Amino acid sequence: MKGGTIQISWHDGKPVLTLDFHPISGLLATAGADYDIKLWLINSGQAEKKVPSVSYQSSLTYHGCAVNTIRFSPSGELLASGADGGELIIWKLHPSETNQSWKVHKSLSFHRKDVLDLQWSPDDAYLISGSVDNSCIIWDVNKGSVHQILDAHCHYVQGVAWDPLAKYVASLSSDRTCRIYVNMPQTKSKGVEKMNYVCQHVITKADQQRGDETKTIKTHLFHDETLPSFFRRLSWSPDGSFLLIPAGSFKVSPTSEAVNATYVFSRKDLSRPALQLPGASKPVVVVRFCPVAFKLRGSNSEEGFFKLPYRLVFAIATLNSVYIYDTECVIPVAVLAGLHYAAITDITWSPNASYLALSSQDGYCTLVEFEDNELGESIPISVGKKPVDSEGKEHDIGKADELMTEARPGESKKQAESEQNEENKQPLPSKITTDGEEKEHVMQKTDEVMTETRQEEEKQPMQGKVNTPVSNKPARKRITSMAIDP
Repeated sequence: MKGGTIQISWHDGKPVLTLDFHPISGLLATAGADYDIKLWLINSGQAEKKVPSVSYQSSLTYHGCAVNTIRFSPSGELLASGADGGELIIWKLHPSETNQSWKVHKSLSFHRKDVLDLQWSPDDAYLISGSVDNSCIIWDVNKGSVHQILDAHCHYVQGVAWDPLAKYVASLSSDRTCRIYVNMPQTKSKGVEKMNYVCQHVITKADQQRGDETKTIKTHLFHDETLPSFFRRLSWSPDGSFLLIPAGSFKVSPTSEAVNATYVFSRKDLSRPALQLPGASKPVVVVRFCPVAFKLRGSNSEEGFFKLPYRLVFAIATLNSVYIYDTECVIPVAVLAGLHYAAITDITWSPNASYLALSSQDGYCTLVEFEDNELGESIPISVGKKPVDSEGKEHDIGKADELMTEARPGESKKQAESEQNEENKQPLPSKITTDGEEKEHVMQKTDEVMTETRQEEEKQPMQGKVNTPVSNKPARKRITSMAIDP
């Protein structure tokens, strides 16, 4: 594994706010405060044992404001870009014998304020976007029109995610809530079903007992609007088994200080977290699963929390560092830190899992290259079938208090219906080393989830520090695991 910050003028020195790999060609797209989208070819540094480099390919110029989010469609034929002022553009790939060009295909207009995040449906037909206007919009891309508006959040929607199995969408807001929506199709007059997402779960608070007392106290599960980032980008696993949610802030006890955390939700129960990954010194702002699955290593199978027939790899980005995990081990595979002077804004994996890229407010991007089979031997996973879930995982880790979701007034009927249908994102040089210190990780239990929201605004980012380990130390010295029971 080798990586480092590529010190070139990515976007004229202005903040790089988002990036994404093309799912077929592997080209890297970046965008930021200079209003442009740029495409880069990644050059491997493996043969010379150097950090990978990039070669500029082309620019996509159309936006008149800072571009906050870009995402290629699963087929690679379309690119969506969301910007300040509510701008949302669909670009279409026009291949030729000599080159490939991207042209504006559609302009989607309805958001009144900045678009902060977006995600494609698995079939390229729809798009979900989250905005500063407190709403999520599901777009019919073929028609170029609004299909559905999800406007229950009370503050900025900073992250959205679309289930790869097309049943759920999720949104995360600075109102300290995560909303899970389930598709409950409506039958039209001609017998055609119309996609219709209904709020099934609103995750916001956990009930905790006061020591030995019977009384409980409610604590928020997520950071409030003072989180110094514009983004809270969440991510589904490629098989749809798990949902990773950033911006967690959990108190071990009512009197203790809040711990920054990432929550892992199992598809079997999206009403409350199945697992927490705490310990980061700064808030988590972006999470992203690697699109490739790997064979099990076998050595840490007893310590893993995810009982899967394969390993999935995911990255968790705080304001100043990146933690790389796999589903077979309870400690990070690697920790990358000290890469940037300002906050990390987005992360992305290449389609073959050879590269991990991250962008920052300091105007630079970092590339990490993995050696052949360093992450493991890749194997196919079948998306579209019923996902392999973490069955038995909660029983493995122990027992914890029950979490339940309460709906807002007026939503209880919708939730009752949906329950019946529920499944039974000048820098310092970076290093990758084989040892290093990292903050202690403690898995904590969570309790009852219920609904409550707040409204205000969020701010700007912070700085980072240096340390990037790949640790082989025993997990029990660093992580004490506790349970979540279904």
